[in-house]
Amino acid sequence: MTPRRGGKLWILTWASTAFTLFGSHAVAQEPRPGVDWPQFRGVSAGGVAEGFETPVHWNAETGENILWKTPIPGLGHSSPIVWGDLVCVTTADSGQADELKVGLYGDIEPVANDRPQRWEVRCLDKTTGAERWTAVAHQGVAGIPRHPKATHANSTLATDGTHLVAMFGSEGLYAYDLETGRELWTVDLGLLESGFFRVPAALWGFAASPVISDDLVVIQADVLNGSFLAAFDVATGDERWRVDRDDVPTWSTPTVHDVDGRAQIVVNGFRHIGGYDLATGEERWRMRGGGDIPTPTPVVADGLIFITNSHGGEAPIFAINEGASGDITPAPGTLSNDHLVWSQRRDGAYMQTPLVYDNLLYNCRTNGVLSVYETRTGRRLYQQRIDGGGSGFTASPIAADGKVYFSSEDGSVYVLKVGPELEVLAENPMGETLMATPALSEGVMYIRTRGHLVAVG
Repeated sequence: MTPRRGGKLWILTWASTAFTLFGSHAVAQEPRPGVDWPQFRGVSAGGVAEGFETPVHWNAETGENILWKTPIPGLGHSSPIVWGDLVCVTTADSGQADELKVGLYGDIEPVANDRPQRWEVRCLDKTTGAERWTAVAHQGVAGIPRHPKATHANSTLATDGTHLVAMFGSEGLYAYDLETGRELWTVDLGLLESGFFRVPAALWGFAASPVISDDLVVIQADVLNGSFLAAFDVATGDERWRVDRDDVPTWSTPTVHDVDGRAQIVVNGFRHIGGYDLATGEERWRMRGGGDIPTPTPVVADGLIFITNSHGGEAPIFAINEGASGDITPAPGTLSNDHLVWSQRRDGAYMQTPLVYDNLLYNCRTNGVLSVYETRTGRRLYQQRIDGGGSGFTASPIAADGKVYFSSEDGSVYVLKVGPELEVLAENPMGETLMATPALSEGVMYIRTRGHLVAVG
């Protein structure tokens, strides 16, 4: 039915559209550090939430210091996010016990892709764990198979306090009203073939998370064919700009950071690490020389951009001046230049995003070997294994209250005292596989295990 101009239907439709287009912008808020955790790794992807005392000891199996524990059906490695009194996650639920293979291994064959899924967004009360609302974004067979260690819900949600944005790869981009769960818009991004470019049959699924900044939703979609970086209007889903990227599949989430009053998007990559203008998509700087399966998110701290990745014979850590411009690729045989403050060639992480806390860079490899560096100089203070060996580490570290938290795949959370020497304060069992990076809000840690969302405090 086509509304008539001047009729009641047109007036009501216009009013609803106007609220969507303009009203939601008016009530968008800035996140409160220490309280809100609006995206992957929290405010500015830093992984730090200061201002509150955080837990040292707990046990999810006995209930010690566990505030609540809520079942989450299906499989999902997306991290929880927190805003106000809500904590939200995504999941993909086939209604069956889906295979999930964790640990240290080298299999690359994807899981058989024949079970219909329900892609869901679930929001809980952060105080009680009770369900506030659930939205089903999509139902059907996934467009792309997943890695045996991955899920069909790898990407973490993002919110600006009004809109909640979910990225489900080939199943689309979705926006909801944060308080009610009402769907606001969807964008079909087509088939996003995310897999190992050296073995194209090894399709592994999408994992980069959306980022919201200045009323834009930013998506990094590095895939086998047609890689791009794009920005969408957070209120309407309209595409504001898109730039092509000459890169292979990347599982990294971009980071938005202001430099001299201009916001830039920083991206990891194999062929194309770089920075782009948030408003226009114009490239500001670029470099190459990393591992060929980039996964960690760029971290900005102490005036530097830290980028790490690993695979294919390369495992660098790069410390880049935040004001870099042009092509900053170092000359062969060199470790620095006018824009690259320092680098390490053989210590980068494969899965974990590094953490900067108290002027120290914490970089943990998949095997649990932790290296700690001075951020400004690149001097390594120590390199030691966190655990006794045998477990993989995929979730990225977070920090608060003088403590750094590392989560192992076998379900142990290690609490380290910040400082120039390794000091493990506690090892806390979760009782389930743990692949997702935790969130922090007001001193409470929200941990997503294979089957639950758990509040620790």
